[in-house]
Amino acid sequence: MAFGGFNQTHASVSSQVTEINMVPLIDVMLVLLIIFMITAPMLTHGVKIELPKASSQPHSEEAPHIALSIDGNGQFFWDNEAMDRAGLHERLSAAAQRLPQPELHLHVDKATAYQVIAEILADAAKAGVTRIGFVSDPNETAH
Repeated sequence: MAFGGFNQTHASVSSQVTEINMVPLIDVMLVLLIIFMITAPMLTHGVKIELPKASSQPHSEEAPHIALSIDGNGQFFWDNEAMDRAGLHERLSAAAQRLPQPELHLHVDKATAYQVIAEILADAAKAGVTRIGFVSDPNETAH
């Protein structure tokens, strides 16, 4: 690596480069100092927000629900009362009109054909029921 012309000896080359040029280092440090001086006050300013107070008491009012069970033979039970498909449609329409609308809990036997479940979901949608949930039995083993 050469720092001089062809006429210079090794001793004269090493004597020329004896100290580090500090000007670029000082420039970088001043830029960093200015950046920190500008951004530091921004970190201390915050937006004052009043958070709502939460009560730790549990919500005691349980939402109304309807238990609709379908057994493996396709038989319908509205809150443990056996019924046919026409009566089920009438009750779904009446339940959709109530305020607040009750949630429809479907208890379906694993032997029930999916077509029956799809038809019930379509009937519920036509009747205007919007809150539908599937209920499973944790004690049953899945196959």
